[in-house]
Amino acid sequence: MSATASSSPAAALADGRPATELHGPVLDWYDDNARELPWRGPDASPWSVMVSEFMLQQTPVVRVLPVHQAWLTRWPTPGALAAEPPGEAVRAWGRLGYPRRALRLHAAATAIAERHDGRVPSSHAALLALPGVGEYTAAAVASFAYGQRHAVLDTNVRRVFARAVTGVRYPPSATTAAERRVAQALLPDDAPTAARWAVAVMELGALVCTARTPGCGRCPITDRCAWRLAGSPAHDGPPRRGQTYAGTDRQVRGKLLAVLREAEGTVSQAELDAVWNEPAQRARALDGLVADGLVEPVSPGVYRLPLT
Repeated sequence: MSATASSSPAAALADGRPATELHGPVLDWYDDNARELPWRGPDASPWSVMVSEFMLQQTPVVRVLPVHQAWLTRWPTPGALAAEPPGEAVRAWGRLGYPRRALRLHAAATAIAERHDGRVPSSHAALLALPGVGEYTAAAVASFAYGQRHAVLDTNVRRVFARAVTGVRYPPSATTAAERRVAQALLPDDAPTAARWAVAVMELGALVCTARTPGCGRCPITDRCAWRLAGSPAHDGPPRRGQTYAGTDRQVRGKLLAVLREAEGTVSQAELDAVWNEPAQRARALDGLVADGLVEPVSPGVYRLPLT
C-alpha cells in the first residue's frame, strides 16, 4: 500500500499511548541487530532487492543466500536474465521450491527490459504492473530499493503488529483491511525512516517475534506489546503449519524437475518414470508441470525445460 500522507487515525497501544512510540525502540534494535544480507548492502542494486523478494517468499534466508549470489553473478541485470530462455531460470532456481516463482521473475525481467530500458522501475504503480509482482513485492521493492514510504506487510510484519498493537498472538490467515490500516497508521512520516521501519519490523518478526517461540525477553517493545500486557493469551489458535511434503504431488514435481534441470537437452518419459514408482501420481505431477509452463512437451514421451 502506497502512502504519501497519513490518511487514517493513528494506531494506539494497549495503554492508549500512540503507536508511534514503537518507532524508536524498534529502529534502535534494528541498528544493533540487523543481519548483513547482500540485498541490504549499500551497493545492492534494485534488481538484487527484487530477486531477493521473489526468492524469499516461503523460503528461509539461509537457503536463498547461495542461490541469490549465483543468480546475480550470472544475471546481474534484468536484461541479462530476459535474454535467456525461461527454462534457464527454472534450472538456476534449483531446490528453492515453488519454481513458478522463477518463471514469474523471468517474466518480470522481460517486461523491465522491454518497458523500462532494463532498469527496475521505482514507481510503485509501475512495479505493480509487472507480471508476477503483487502488492507486497511492489511495496517491498519500492521501499527497500528506493527508500520510499509504503506499508510492507509480510508474515513477519503482520505477526509483530498483531501482537504489539492488536493484542492477539497470530494474524488472520489472509491480510485484512484492518491490518492495512494499522500498518498505514504506524508508518513514520519521513520516507527514509519509513523504509527503515519497514525492514526493521520485518527483521524483528524474523529474529525475535517468531511464530512458535517468541523471544519476548529480547524484544525492544515487550513493555509496550498489547499481547504481553494482556497476559500473552493463546486462545486465538496455533500458528498455521506448513503442508506435509513427503509423498505429495509437490515432492513428485520436484523430483521430475530435478531430472530436467540436470539434463542439457531433452528428457525421455522413461527417465522421468524412474524417479517415482506410482504411475498415476507421476502422470498427474507431470501434467501439472506442463500446465504451469515449467515443462514443455517436445514430442510424445519427450520433454524439456521451457524455451519460450
